[in-house]
Amino acid sequence: MKSIPSTAGIALATLLLSATALPVFAGAADYEFQPVKTELPTGPESEFAVKIIDKRSGKPVPDAVIFSTRLDMAPDGMEMMRSTLDPLPSSEPGVYRFKLNLNMAGGWRFLIAAKIQGEEETAKGEIILKATE
Repeated sequence: MKSIPSTAGIALATLLLSATALPVFAGAADYEFQPVKTELPTGPESEFAVKIIDKRSGKPVPDAVIFSTRLDMAPDGMEMMRSTLDPLPSSEPGVYRFKLNLNMAGGWRFLIAAKIQGEEETAKGEIILKATE
């Protein structure tokens, strides 16, 4: 005699199969901001580049929308000492370039916030730079 599956058994099997088909969403913690270099010369024309990396794949993230940046001397205890920065074009996908005005030698903090295409959360990063004369 054959066993006929119960309604509860069919419901459980359906639930388990559909659970494996749910999409997996990334979050802001799945992205990392990596500096190309952290030691830069002082002056109004210092160039800085940061890569946004998807930690799950290790690949660069192109077409992110950078909407907030800040440059200050918080590492040296002078958070109120801010400086200007301007975006520059980049020819490498996932690399975002900036012109910094590092008007004083010492430690600088670069804060960045970006919207990653297809993500609801904002990805944020903090990079410590050293300006040398």
